[in-house]
Amino acid sequence: MANLDFNFAPDFRPLAARMRPRVISEYIGQMHLLGAGQPLRKALEANRAHSMLLCGPPGTGKTTLAELVAHYANAHVERISAVTSGVKDIRAAIEQAKAIAQSRGQRTLLFVDEVHRFNKSQQDAFLPFIEDGTVIFVGATTENPSFEINNALLSRARVYLINRLTNDEIIQIAQQALTDIERGLGKRQLVLPNEVANSLAQICDGDARKALNLIELMGDLVAIAKGELI
Repeated sequence: MANLDFNFAPDFRPLAARMRPRVISEYIGQMHLLGAGQPLRKALEANRAHSMLLCGPPGTGKTTLAELVAHYANAHVERISAVTSGVKDIRAAIEQAKAIAQSRGQRTLLFVDEVHRFNKSQQDAFLPFIEDGTVIFVGATTENPSFEINNALLSRARVYLINRLTNDEIIQIAQQALTDIERGLGKRQLVLPNEVANSLAQICDGDARKALNLIELMGDLVAIAKGELI
């Protein structure tokens, strides 16, 4: 008897997680980095990933950009957060990267969220593994790296400023979610009036995650009103 895949479970992830761009063409915003002909885009498309620090407000695409870097580098991803992790977790991630390199011949992208919350000794723990290529280091921070990141780490990673999204970009992200049939709400055939879209963009203040959460909430309210959700 043939083996059949009976995994028909729906995707219960929040809309913001489902709509994460998978390729550069789906990424909205940060045209100074990912626009046609920009150095970072050219580096990713040429599979020349490098260690970097992504600095910008919440909800502007830092984590998504890190995942795109991993995608174009065909890299395994290890994630740690400076809010909940310590040197033990850093060492474990490094050991996992070494094991992946040995068993699969694959590079590892180490994504460190809120990297500015690590102290000097914790930040220093990354240095030898960035230098010897064990990991592609991508750190995300909402703070000014000149004040919060060690000079030694700054010298080993390129710093990219992630801008707050414009109102037009927030509206574009919302429309993308409303029309995407596979991952978004396209099957519901919802329409976002211009005045609502403009209000949404102003409320979200450049935060795409907040915009998608509100779009999902509004979509659910419409479905409840129609008796489609109980």
